[in-house]
Amino acid sequence: MSITVIKPGMLSSFQNRGRDGYQHQGIPAAGAMDERAHRLANALAGNTGDPATLEMTLTGPTLRFDASACFALAGADLGATLNGQDIPLHRPLVARAGDTLAFGARPANGVRGYLAVHGGFALPSVMGSETTYLRSGFGGFEGRALAKGDQVGLRQALGHSDLDALQKALWDIRIYLPGALGHKQRDAIRFLPGLQWEEFSEATRHAFGGSEFRISPQSDRMGYRLLGPALSMSQPRQMLSEAACFGTVQVPSGGEAIILMADRQTTGGYPKIAQIATVDLPLLAQYAPGRTLRFARIELDEAQRLDGERERAFTQLLDTLAPLRALLTQGH
Repeated sequence: MSITVIKPGMLSSFQNRGRDGYQHQGIPAAGAMDERAHRLANALAGNTGDPATLEMTLTGPTLRFDASACFALAGADLGATLNGQDIPLHRPLVARAGDTLAFGARPANGVRGYLAVHGGFALPSVMGSETTYLRSGFGGFEGRALAKGDQVGLRQALGHSDLDALQKALWDIRIYLPGALGHKQRDAIRFLPGLQWEEFSEATRHAFGGSEFRISPQSDRMGYRLLGPALSMSQPRQMLSEAACFGTVQVPSGGEAIILMADRQTTGGYPKIAQIATVDLPLLAQYAPGRTLRFARIELDEAQRLDGERERAFTQLLDTLAPLRALLTQGH
């Protein structure tokens, strides 16, 4: 039971919600850039818990199923086809042994897509997580991005003899995504003031909240470097390193802001002008280098309310997908 990689795509790696509990040892959390899409793909493939999904970047891979499987796609629309036929996002789908899943049939809408399979991929748990930390080469599939010829095991066989009937039954299940889980475009990415916000000049604070920035080509899973107005503190100062997290916006002495992303380091010694609201991190994860963006301030209680709303929406979705999970486990 496995999937064979015919073409690896630009950057395809296994990610879950991250590696918790080891940052004090200098080991980054890593994890999915678009956690919303990762969780959505898993839910729609009938999974509970946090098995890794395949995070695919811009140019998706070409994969051959060597065993039947139920799978689901979420995140960016990377132009997915199964045996040359267009397939939708946000639906549980059936692949048969020998089927080919490919991407790129139409221009990508977004940057990162996520593939989940029912039962999860057969990956070892490293420090309690299946997530890949690419820079240090551990976790996921051999600690690296997929390469041509790789064979990735599936943890669970799809124990249904009549796949046509299963496919029809899955298609007949009505799936309503709560509004909080939709991928809504926004005019601005929302932020909270960072720890050193007040120490930046008034002109800099105004520029951060009112100017347009562009994501530099020197951007990756570790961080997005922003091109735009130079940002500066009222008085330069030396700082001790402090804990850094997903969405922290640091400003090095050169004045170009850097948004720390999923593969961020565990600490940072640059002043922090802002913290991106958690609810908008999935949106940011789908922005490509060259994209322009603006920022808008949000109050803490509103950011917490939106975060709670999204968590309740995931709980609601998992409850409504109970018939899907029951259908997929009938054959076991």
